[in-house]
Amino acid sequence: QLQLVESGGGLVQPGGSLRLSCAASGFSLDYYAIGWFRQAPGKEREGVSCMPTDGGSTKYSIKYRDSVKGRFTISRNNAKNTVYLQMNSVKAEDTAEYYCAKMIRSSCGSNWYLTRLFDSWGQGTQVTVSS
Repeated sequence: QLQLVESGGGLVQPGGSLRLSCAASGFSLDYYAIGWFRQAPGKEREGVSCMPTDGGSTKYSIKYRDSVKGRFTISRNNAKNTVYLQMNSVKAEDTAEYYCAKMIRSSCGSNWYLTRLFDSWGQGTQVTVSS
């Protein structure tokens, strides 16, 4: 059974760090890109980052939304079939429910942030940035 489970959310102070995990089961990260999305109350779900199947090392590129570039880092552990999102220098505007999702293809591409390109979603993990 295909499943994505997020963990690692919580309350963090502005400027602090948090690492989210997305554990995948029922399929291999070798074949599908994984995206991180977030949704704040009253706002639409938005793409945060995308990890392609090759880890961004050769043919495909890792993607980030502009507002998190330089602060967030996506990574993967193939042995654990898990994708991570390291969040540093967090801001109040990073507060949201964070979701990981399985993409329908192996590369992120220029339109990686479109939710319709993802066919399986985790249940989400809440990140709250507050002092």
